[in-house]
Amino acid sequence: MTTDNSHSTFYGLGIAPGILEILERMKFKTPTPIQHKAIPIAIEGKDVMGIAQTGTGKTLAFGIPMIQRLLQGPGRAVILVPTRELALQVEETLHKIGQPYNIRTVILIGGMNMMAQIQTVKKSTTRVLIATPGRLLDHLERKTVNLNDIKMVVLDEADRMLDMGFAPQIQRIARFLPKERQTMFFSATMPEAIVRIAAAFMKLPVRVEIAVPGTAPEKISQEVFIVRQDAKRTLLGKILQQYQGSVLVFARTKISAKKITIALRQMNFSAAEIHSDRSLGQRREALEGFKTGRYRVLIATDIAARGIDVKGIELVINYDLPEDSENYVHRIGRTGRAGHEGHAISFAMPDQGSNVRDIERLMRATLQVSQHPDVPAVTFDKPVNFSRTFSPPGHRRGGGGFRGPRRPYR
Repeated sequence: MTTDNSHSTFYGLGIAPGILEILERMKFKTPTPIQHKAIPIAIEGKDVMGIAQTGTGKTLAFGIPMIQRLLQGPGRAVILVPTRELALQVEETLHKIGQPYNIRTVILIGGMNMMAQIQTVKKSTTRVLIATPGRLLDHLERKTVNLNDIKMVVLDEADRMLDMGFAPQIQRIARFLPKERQTMFFSATMPEAIVRIAAAFMKLPVRVEIAVPGTAPEKISQEVFIVRQDAKRTLLGKILQQYQGSVLVFARTKISAKKITIALRQMNFSAAEIHSDRSLGQRREALEGFKTGRYRVLIATDIAARGIDVKGIELVINYDLPEDSENYVHRIGRTGRAGHEGHAISFAMPDQGSNVRDIERLMRATLQVSQHPDVPAVTFDKPVNFSRTFSPPGHRRGGGGFRGPRRPYR
């Protein structure tokens, strides 16, 4: 992903001077590629389908045009997100832009007091609704929220939203929305099945694609370890000893996340878990502790992870491979954010050769197979054609085999 010098500032994108001043105070000087392409189109009022990798600034890509439009006249905007964590993350960013103009936001998610949400929605200064589909639908059916004055609708992480089974709820929500509105879909991937669904909600959308769906950020190096289930925890502990920075570990299930957390604490690693069985308060505490360094390791499931926007994550570990290969791209995108270097390690069991092949096919790349000297060596049950090295374009090649890309496994 590259930019040229003509795209080095936010000036010339149609952004109002007052918002440009806010961006300067926020230390945002150079727009990301998705911001540079999407903002002018969105400011014109056109429907947008924005496709860009995780961590490339999609929130500002729709947030800046949204605040600017709301400043031009009456009306409100609604942003639909798949998870509570992502709702909180989006609200944090939009608050910084809208607060100087007294444009307030309200978060409509489960786990928060319904009456407090109703009181906030009623305020005239509350003009941006950030909601998960289920909670927004609760409000609509109780008639505690009215969407007749909505001017702009955003589906953030649209692929995950529809992929997670929210399509029926979104279709019901659409019936409450005015036909004359601006609609924007933003996501890291946009499979054709999702494009067809999006077409029903949009009018002649402009597709803005920064990276081919399925590609990972350039500076993330990757490797895979073939390991039996009973050796995973040993391998995890060994790898964590080789890294000093923050580590995000992905588990497939809530039970697995809990067991991994207990095991890591027994190894004296500071760890916390985040998944749908945890209360909103517990999830907030875990995420905030991870951001501040109180917890060095955060263990997450895919659903809960869609709001983890933490800078400086050194390593992502796929303790369990994802059920859907597209989730692999979302997972590893949590490291190497905003152009920084990152590293991703995946644990694959001997019978998961086809799963790894699916990931490679999606990413149009091969994963380096590595081996740790302290963990018994195994191979895939069926032969899989892997290359011995993997080095993303524009990234220095890491070591292979016993050495690994960062430091020796010893």
